[in-house]
Amino acid sequence: MKIDSKDFRVQEGDDVNLQRWPMEIDPAYNSKKQYHKLLEEHVAQLSALQRLLYASNRHVVLLIFQATDAAGKDGAIRHVMSGVNPQSCQVFSFKHPSATELLHDLLWHTSRDLPERGRIGIFNRSYYEEVLIVRVHPDILRSEGLPDTSLDEAAVWHDPYRSTVDLERHLHANGTRIVKFYLHLSKDEQRKRFLERISEHLWKFGQCCLRPSKVVIVTPQGPTMNHDKAEDCK
Repeated sequence: MKIDSKDFRVQEGDDVNLQRWPMEIDPAYNSKKQYHKLLEEHVAQLSALQRLLYASNRHVVLLIFQATDAAGKDGAIRHVMSGVNPQSCQVFSFKHPSATELLHDLLWHTSRDLPERGRIGIFNRSYYEEVLIVRVHPDILRSEGLPDTSLDEAAVWHDPYRSTVDLERHLHANGTRIVKFYLHLSKDEQRKRFLERISEHLWKFGQCCLRPSKVVIVTPQGPTMNHDKAEDCK
């Protein structure tokens, strides 16, 4: 079986409804032996393409990972990039804004962490957090030191989203190719993984995993609310 990425790709202008997409598909391999063989082949291809990217020194590849909590974002980054030369690949994690970041604009830390030409950059979470988490918890905005005009109901969602779109267009025009991944899983599978965290990886489990919330999907038309999920845990 060969996975067709078009089945999972969102094009500009598409409506997004995660409930319409399957969260479990038939495996692309028949055994673990075949899986490891396919993984080895794909890693070799990725390594060759990375060397070409580095040698040409013309473009940047920026991978952005967002995920439902417990969807395996860290593991996906670790496995997919296992064959990449670490000297040509940079991974940055976006967590709660630091005191220094709060003194700057929304996209300051993004510009600071952008990879150089010829390299692959990975954002573990991203600037989309500002239009995701704060829509679920608008009280966060009041602690970010923003001017009163930025806290207007209309500006809160329109302006940051427009800024991110403008940034991505600017980056594309200057040779950066952005690929975004959103990892999603069913509520039953999420519950199963939360229970595994409690029994096997307690350090990964926090009180925020228990608080229900809404997930916000960012589309070219703007951020929209989707179905319930647990609030994102660090």
